[in-house]
Amino acid sequence: MRDRLAAVRDRIARAAARAGRRAEDVTLIAISKTFPASAVREAFALGLRDFGENKVQEAESKVRELPDLVAAGARFHLVGHLQGNKAKKAVPIFDRIHSVDSIDLAGRLDRLAAEAGRTLAVLVQVDLGKEATKTGLDDAGLLAALEALRALRALRVDGLMTLPPATEDPEGARPFFARLRDYRDRAAREGLLAGGELSMGMSHDLEVAIEEGATMVRVGTALFGTRTPAAV
Repeated sequence: MRDRLAAVRDRIARAAARAGRRAEDVTLIAISKTFPASAVREAFALGLRDFGENKVQEAESKVRELPDLVAAGARFHLVGHLQGNKAKKAVPIFDRIHSVDSIDLAGRLDRLAAEAGRTLAVLVQVDLGKEATKTGLDDAGLLAALEALRALRALRVDGLMTLPPATEDPEGARPFFARLRDYRDRAAREGLLAGGELSMGMSHDLEVAIEEGATMVRVGTALFGTRTPAAV
């Protein structure tokens, strides 16, 4: 994994340089879904601190197996769809939830976080591709939705996330990344966000995402290799 990590960091650095940005301003989130806790431990030993999971139950299991890493600074991010009935379990596990895709879910998370006595960092997932298999707030009503979320007290809406339609050519994602950046900028100007995070870009298109302003890239295959059933 050491060589794969070095290659990904080099890609991030080159893309940031092209955009006139600092590589340090881009958080690399290692998407560890379906890989065992031992893979997270190896990645942590190589310097990674942020790990992304798709499912609450899988993340819960890994957190239980890795209490020493959590104590030493490992952070877990939920990047997959969160069902409302899993929200109670999600709140104590994740440092940030990238996939808040409805006002109802945000309200539930806010109540649960308040009951737990914590402030929960979240990103609002925006539906730009209009694909039936993906969720997110409709971009047409995004600013109004963010205005509604300002009333919540235990959620900190740090920015936006999107999953563009899959394309073989990474350039196909650029218009979606640029639109998300524009929405982030508009929301920030209107005081609707507590931060400026943009979670976008994965193994095949991270360079394009960084060139368009990504502050977080979600990288799995390029770090851990191809997922197999045996890795689940």
